[in-house]
Amino acid sequence: MDVLIIGGGGREHALAWKSAQSPEVGKVYVAPGNAGTALEDRVKNVPLAPSDTEGLVEFARTRAVALTIVGPEAPLVAGITDAFEKVGLRCFGPSAQAAMLEGSKNFSKAFMRRHGIPTADYESFTELDAALDYLETRNFPIVVKADGLAAGKGVTVARTRAEAAGALTGMMSGGKFGAAGQRVVIEDFIDGEETSFIVISDGERAIPLASSQDHKARDDGDAGPNTGGMGAYSPSSIMDDTLHDRIMRRVIEPAIAGMREEGAPYRGFLYAGLMVDADGNPEVLEFNCRLGDPETQPILMRLKGDLPAMCDMALSQRLRTDAVSWDPRPAVGVVMASSGYPEGTTRDRAINGLERVDGTVKVFHAGTRQEGDEVLTNGGRVLCVTALGDSVTRARDEAYRAVAAVDCDALFYRTDIAYRALAREATAVAGQ
Repeated sequence: MDVLIIGGGGREHALAWKSAQSPEVGKVYVAPGNAGTALEDRVKNVPLAPSDTEGLVEFARTRAVALTIVGPEAPLVAGITDAFEKVGLRCFGPSAQAAMLEGSKNFSKAFMRRHGIPTADYESFTELDAALDYLETRNFPIVVKADGLAAGKGVTVARTRAEAAGALTGMMSGGKFGAAGQRVVIEDFIDGEETSFIVISDGERAIPLASSQDHKARDDGDAGPNTGGMGAYSPSSIMDDTLHDRIMRRVIEPAIAGMREEGAPYRGFLYAGLMVDADGNPEVLEFNCRLGDPETQPILMRLKGDLPAMCDMALSQRLRTDAVSWDPRPAVGVVMASSGYPEGTTRDRAINGLERVDGTVKVFHAGTRQEGDEVLTNGGRVLCVTALGDSVTRARDEAYRAVAAVDCDALFYRTDIAYRALAREATAVAGQ
């Protein structure tokens, strides 16, 4: 069968790369793809934007595409799955109604409140003055979120009232995130350690994928502005059987059951961004209606199952736990971002040295494009250099060895990806 991947980032490169490994797949199309997907065997880029629902449906229909997998959130929230299903095409991703778990922070928080899913106290606002008045009643730090989609950048953790007021004004009066910021959610700050937990669901049941932990802050030591993610590793170093069971019982199972009860069965990848407190209790920071980026890259490096077959099972409501198995080795992914990210980007700079990366390392492209034989920068997050290793330390070392081989003066990266896991690993080794 032929498969269509919608999107052009690092997540979609990983989805295309993994899909092409399936023995049941003939060709993998990626719309629009990037320079990395263009270089993969059995993968072909298609010059269609993720927002071109009509064009994508027509392409899938005329090419008899058997399965479409949607990568980014915007087309899901806009209803692309509904459009495909309306003409009888199989499309893996939640409906527009189900995708509101990510499409509206206000919807998501109210949904969690209705179904008893642990999350921080909050209020939502459409008037700036009312939001500013609310700040006077709260403790700090506090979290300010744009209600709608903001490419992973619509969250401010405000340490002071002045910082929170500035974030609110920028969203609600300054148009920083356009329509996405016309409604805001203000929620209490939760202290703890973040982890990512992603499942695949067929609307009735959910099968967990490998756990992961990403790094949102731009700079080493979790400093600097929030980004879409500067790196990730899998498995999460705080995940154990007790926490895993708590997340499934308190978060995932109520979410899947709640969406079904509300008439929007959730079929697709569901991402729970969690904060885990010192006692091992998870609270939901956000739901995403798709795989994470950059979590997808290390997760799919470890996946031993057939990805298109898994998606097909979910669409047919016949998910099985034995469809998913994992390489026991950890994986670490380091994002190489464009100068100026996340505020801006540096484009059209040549990237050299990619041919020197080998071994257990895979370079997933995001903001890249091809011009002749050259690979050029073409976005904020440009590459995610991902490696497997017998330990987190070895995976980290392999990833940074490959990062050093990439030559481009317009790229920067954090040097401390997986630092929490490395510290725990060193402690465990010392205790042996």
